[in-house]
Amino acid sequence: MLFRVDPGSPVPLGDQIAASVRGALADGSVGPGERLPAARALADSLGVNVHTVLRGYQRLRDEGLIELRRGRGAVVSADHSPARARLLDGVQGLVVEARSLGLSDEEVLSLVRVRLASG
Repeated sequence: MLFRVDPGSPVPLGDQIAASVRGALADGSVGPGERLPAARALADSLGVNVHTVLRGYQRLRDEGLIELRRGRGAVVSADHSPARARLLDGVQGLVVEARSLGLSDEEVLSLVRVRLASG
């Protein structure tokens, strides 16, 4: 799996790392049960702090895409779905775009609610 980060991007580095994993899950290049690189090794290879990698991994855990296991590291969830990873990637894109436009959280949620209500 290829990880890329752009320090000049307005997207936090941890979110960029999470997006790399989400993309690999969405396109099927990473599957259930596969281990992700150790946080320290990935941090060293990307030239970022280990806590930055851990923040990205924790976001993926919160999304239900990976499991973090002491001693085993980050492992892709057995019940992950590429479709869910694509959806979460789209949600992340929506949030980044909304932030760049200066929309508040409530404005974004209102837009989503209107769209959901209209089918």
